[in-house]
Amino acid sequence: MIPGTPVAMLPATEAAKIYQTNYVRNSRAIGVLWAIFTILFAIVNVVCFVQPYWIGDGMDTPQAGYFGLFHYCIGSGMSRDLTCQGSFTEFGSIPSSAFKAASFFIGMSMVLVLSCIGSFAFFFFCSTATVYKICGWMQLAAGTCLVLGCMIYPDGWDADEVKRMCGEGTDKYTIGACSVRWAYILAIMGILDALILSFLAFVLGNRQDGLMSEELLGDKSGNA
Repeated sequence: MIPGTPVAMLPATEAAKIYQTNYVRNSRAIGVLWAIFTILFAIVNVVCFVQPYWIGDGMDTPQAGYFGLFHYCIGSGMSRDLTCQGSFTEFGSIPSSAFKAASFFIGMSMVLVLSCIGSFAFFFFCSTATVYKICGWMQLAAGTCLVLGCMIYPDGWDADEVKRMCGEGTDKYTIGACSVRWAYILAIMGILDALILSFLAFVLGNRQDGLMSEELLGDKSGNA
């Protein structure tokens, strides 16, 4: 035996099995993180949909108030007391067609992400790679709906109710004396989240396909 050499070298098959075990363990850990962040993204999506803090008043606005996708509150006259209106169940009460379209797309994004979470149950019945890819497409579609909703929403800033709060200088894609609030910013950040999560889902799905191919090749070589 040559001094300095290991006492015994692992056989190639055993080394491959150890590598495969570590590979599977790492993939599962990443998959758990992906699932956790998907749930967090769903919470963000729900918050953006229901919270009426997309735009709001400022120091120089004629009236106090704030607007969401479908619900809004505006002061009346000299009073700082707010009168709130608008409901998603009463679509006609939404003051702008652009707000209606934005509400629809953000709502669709929320439904898609919640459906993605519901699809986690299929991990117990279907191929893991298939479930990852289905969820990846859902998350990509949810991100697309968020993009459309965020782009369409400013088109409704010329509504009379918005002008009453933000001033006559308000127009489509011009917010006047008002300011963008945290729910709108959170929705924009959600777009990036959706893209990252969908990309990760496709990567995990392709890894699972590669792992299955390696297992099939291993079985064939073992039977040969």
